[in-house]
Amino acid sequence: MKSRPAAIVILAAVVFITPLASDAQPAGKVWRIGFISSLASSTANYQAEGFTKGLRELGYMEGHNVIIEYRWAEGDYNRLPSLAKELIGLNPDLILCGGPPAALAVKAVTKTIPVVFIAGNPVGAGIVTGLAKPDGNLTGFDVFAEELDAKRLELLKEALPKAARVAFLLNPDNQPAGLQQNRARTAAEALGVQPRFVEAQRPGDIDTAFAAMARERPDALLVLGDPMFNSERKRIAALALRIRVPVIHWVRDFTDAGGLMSYGPDLRALYQRAATYVDKILKGARPGDLPIEQPTKFELVINLNTARALGLTIPQSLLLRADQVIQ
Repeated sequence: MKSRPAAIVILAAVVFITPLASDAQPAGKVWRIGFISSLASSTANYQAEGFTKGLRELGYMEGHNVIIEYRWAEGDYNRLPSLAKELIGLNPDLILCGGPPAALAVKAVTKTIPVVFIAGNPVGAGIVTGLAKPDGNLTGFDVFAEELDAKRLELLKEALPKAARVAFLLNPDNQPAGLQQNRARTAAEALGVQPRFVEAQRPGDIDTAFAAMARERPDALLVLGDPMFNSERKRIAALALRIRVPVIHWVRDFTDAGGLMSYGPDLRALYQRAATYVDKILKGARPGDLPIEQPTKFELVINLNTARALGLTIPQSLLLRADQVIQ
């Protein structure tokens, strides 16, 4: 039989260990996260890669203590409501949304499951009511998609000083489209540029849009921020080169795919950063208490291969300011 002192020592150990165990995550807990994107998995794997990298840095290993349920709309926004309902049916602990259409689709079907989104103009799109203290079960990251269109147009004019007619590729199905168009028109008027808005709602509309531009011969093109355009970036870059129109895009993915220029945030870094909000929420933070974060660094990327193919000479002043020049 054990002596009383030994029994007291064992009891004291249990008392001290128990509070620590109660503060920790449940033993063997496997979190289930829904991941829904407006894009196609084949062209947007950087989203998942950035997110899972961020999770790994915080101790979450996919297939070990976290399961991620992926749903991709393949650029067709009409699929998002059903995909959102599928995820809700799996009863996830949290849902990560890529793009305003995906965030709005999830918002429409749950007011209780925590949601983290990466989207342009979340207030204007109707995702949340404020940046400092978003309401309800949503929080996330603003990608500054249309806020920087005036700057993109300035960069385009610097590269092409004689450009007088600029086309803007727009998806009217994207919730902030009206705001995008108004801001783009204001920026064009300030620079003495004549804007021409060309619409494409689905991937199949892009060929039609470029056929219209081929007839009208704009001096340049600015692709407004839209998840579907990201999925179709290689085709957009190829069509722009075919009709010989210089293009500036909102993220570097387009320039890597053959576009002339891009200026905007690093989306890979934003998806990696999103893992920190996911971690906080899984540990008990309320989404509505986490302010919407905005990027602080923007990168200018110029593709000189495309410039040479178009017969353009990019000013040295612009090349010196570029974060990367693709040779």
